[in-house]
Amino acid sequence: MTLGQRLLHPQSIALVGASDDPTKTTARPLTFLRRANFGGRIYPVNPRRETVLGEQAWGSLDALPEIPDHAFLMTPTETVAEALTHCVHLGIPVVTILAGGFGEEGAAGRAREAEIRSIVKGSQTRVLGPNSIGLVNVHTGMTLTANGAFAEPELPRGGLFVASHSGSMIGAILSRGLSRGLGYAGFVSMGAELDLTLGELCEATLDDPSIDSYALFLESIHNGRDIHKFALAAAQRGKAVIAYKLGRSEQGAELSQSHTGAIAGEDGIADAFLKDLGIVRVDTFEGLIEGALLAKSAPRAAADRRPQVAVVTTTGGAAAMVVDQLGLRGTDVVAPSLATMAILAERHVEAAHGRIVDLTLAGTKPAVMSAALRTLVEAPEFDLVVAVAGSSARFQPELLVPGITEAAAGAAKPIVAFVAPEAPETARDLASAGVPCFRTPEACGDAIAAFLARRTPKPLADQGLQGLERQLDEAEGYAILERLGVSVASFAIVDPDTADSPIGYPVAAKLLSAKVLHKTELGGVELGIEDGPSLREAISRIRASVPRALPGMSVEHLLVQTMVKSVGEVLLSVRRDAEAGLVVMLAAGGVLAEIHKDRSLRLAPVDKKEAFEMIAEVQSLKAMAGYRGRPAGDLDALADAIVAISGAGPEIVEIEVNPLLVKRAGEGVCAADAVVTIVGEQA
Repeated sequence: MTLGQRLLHPQSIALVGASDDPTKTTARPLTFLRRANFGGRIYPVNPRRETVLGEQAWGSLDALPEIPDHAFLMTPTETVAEALTHCVHLGIPVVTILAGGFGEEGAAGRAREAEIRSIVKGSQTRVLGPNSIGLVNVHTGMTLTANGAFAEPELPRGGLFVASHSGSMIGAILSRGLSRGLGYAGFVSMGAELDLTLGELCEATLDDPSIDSYALFLESIHNGRDIHKFALAAAQRGKAVIAYKLGRSEQGAELSQSHTGAIAGEDGIADAFLKDLGIVRVDTFEGLIEGALLAKSAPRAAADRRPQVAVVTTTGGAAAMVVDQLGLRGTDVVAPSLATMAILAERHVEAAHGRIVDLTLAGTKPAVMSAALRTLVEAPEFDLVVAVAGSSARFQPELLVPGITEAAAGAAKPIVAFVAPEAPETARDLASAGVPCFRTPEACGDAIAAFLARRTPKPLADQGLQGLERQLDEAEGYAILERLGVSVASFAIVDPDTADSPIGYPVAAKLLSAKVLHKTELGGVELGIEDGPSLREAISRIRASVPRALPGMSVEHLLVQTMVKSVGEVLLSVRRDAEAGLVVMLAAGGVLAEIHKDRSLRLAPVDKKEAFEMIAEVQSLKAMAGYRGRPAGDLDALADAIVAISGAGPEIVEIEVNPLLVKRAGEGVCAADAVVTIVGEQA
């Protein structure tokens, strides 16, 4: 059997530590498996009882008549290692560990984790958890979980597989989805990922025909390379992935010493990572659940313009909320073209020409709503159509549901619904017909915008060299930039006793040392030097300031660099992240870069189209396009620089160019400072 078959289609399960007390958590898996009519063989293992919940109990795994395909260990934390060792000795293919008390409990917990890893190392046993609340295959009744939400008398079947770091959230997603008429293929609580990773497990299930899409609840990004492999394989099979990730707040972001880390933060990199893998990241929990049906149609905007959406309504106020939420997320709600308006009229649909196609009360007639939706779905100017339902949806779903579902059946583009009143029957009817239905305008705008902005997954890149990191001085860093194809402002290395600039004036003078990342704070930079006497005075100030700010630091070499006139400046960097690989960042430049946090991120490598997308995402760069008569910057050259720096080799740990000066259109860009870290001895 493949790993996926062993996970989702075991023929026999051992419940180690199963309780006879139906009120206990450890009694739930047996109860749930029986209630769901699981067709495989179930072996409750409890050495202190002859029966468990009326069924024969077995004293140990050795006493079983066969080696089970899956063992669910529900024993106390202190006995897990012994029980797992027994499972490995018997050759049980899959083991789930329910107990906590591992990495989350400090040094003692980490020692237990190390013991778990050593037990399974080199064996054929795969471990889910620890701290995993279980695994469910809805289609086969394998409800192997201790999550209380799975006490539902009947679990509706569907194509969505849910993978979550949090065990409790699989129950929350199940219950909320049930109230909206959603069906599921399966669920998994990943726990600590000591062995089986989320990406590895999901990849192993991709060939299961009952699964057509995935929803991920992520606490952070672990084992990013496995997630990357899964996302690529899912895209190849046409199975969309939607994700909700915690950690957007500044409090949750880990800040590094460099500007790149401080601005991007852990979540900024995670966001770029997920999106560049073609994973649809939503901002709202409701968007994850209600947007799951959108994964089946996998909408994507036209490549040559911003996403465009049509909104059809019977209630103007509710429609305006959807328009607002979409606009906040960079998705345009636009009026139908005159040609589309003519077709609406031919089909006896009356509506004023505007951003919202308001059918008024006529839209409560199924034939009118259906005709309007069919026309807009067929129109070339739209990527997706939203049907907004008013008060009638609560008590008279028959006035709205048939018109929407009829138009959605077989439509070439997605039709989704936002129902303004609390109308659970309408929501369930629409969902059962495959029409995504949203309860709030926020979730509606969130999911639609996220899907329409979906990117083509990037292939796996190299993870970089292993070894000691070495900080380069500014001149060595410039050599790296020039090798990559990024222009550098003219410079020369001089000693502290120099009397004149070898490259003319005006220049900047800077401390040159690989030991100092940011020189300005130490008084190690002097700008706008116009002549020899001014240069000597500037050097004297640097020689006095640096040792005062950093005792023991001597000024042995300086770098003088031509002062370059520019339209503006940016921060351009690449950073090798442990999970995401090489990440490219473009941000507002200068000393205020960290304050503005106006940036765009992508996984490397970046092509020129992506580079222009990054430029468009940085709000402060809009002025460089020649805003209100200001001179236009050379954005084409900036795009070339982004592409160039994204091609950094495996020896690069980080490159930060701040500022990269953007000159007038046609004049190019050039680096005026660089911090570079490499692996290895030589630049």
